[in-house]
Amino acid sequence: MSRVAFITGGGRGIGQAIAIAFADVGLRVALAARTESEIRRAADAIRAQGGQAVAVPCDVTQPASIAAAVAEAQRAFGPITILVNNAGAAGSHKFLGHDDALWHRLIDVNLNSVYYVSKAVAPMMVEAGWGRIVNIASTASKVGSRYIAAYTAAKHGVLGLTRALAVELVGYHITVNAICPGYVDTPMTDASVANIATRTKMPEAEARAMLEKISPQNRLITPEEVAAVALMLIGEEARGITGQAINVDGGSVMF
Repeated sequence: MSRVAFITGGGRGIGQAIAIAFADVGLRVALAARTESEIRRAADAIRAQGGQAVAVPCDVTQPASIAAAVAEAQRAFGPITILVNNAGAAGSHKFLGHDDALWHRLIDVNLNSVYYVSKAVAPMMVEAGWGRIVNIASTASKVGSRYIAAYTAAKHGVLGLTRALAVELVGYHITVNAICPGYVDTPMTDASVANIATRTKMPEAEARAMLEKISPQNRLITPEEVAAVALMLIGEEARGITGQAINVDGGSVMF
């Protein structure tokens, strides 16, 4: 029987790429997100290619919604032993006069969700005596930047939680790691480009080029590059890797 993976934010971007990569090697994948049409479309595409997938609507900031989604995934495929905490949101604001609602929203979506979903799924891994948790963090987990105080605080928190859980769960043969991408060619980055263009009055092509130049490779990372690292981390050959934060950023952050 193949293992079961639960992937938040699984309907597009990095989450969808990870779901496809996992399904391609025979895992059964549950795609969780608030936008039901996206996860159903992604699950249909996986099934059309011969994979096993189920869409489970979920608001990752609400424990009751998470519990319902986890239960639905378990009914469809059995106990979950692989978790990818990928759901996230971005937003920017100067710290002086920072919007409190933005702060709470970014902490909820990017950090609290990792706590809630991991808490809901970890008991199944403990019972199985095996598990993999992969948290999609960010280079913002390691460095600070202007205008993204809330996002940076949340992603630093994800890295701290990753390390704490790695230590606490290691005795159950569960590994917990983070992947720290730079700017990835996803709809979330498209939204960032549009925001920069609106605020600065520069053309969107110029705004995108500005983000590309943050990387020494002068490009955006692809979702498939992140998925490849996630696939490596869930394998048995990676059982000795835990509590780590792996950059996938073209060299923009060197530690």
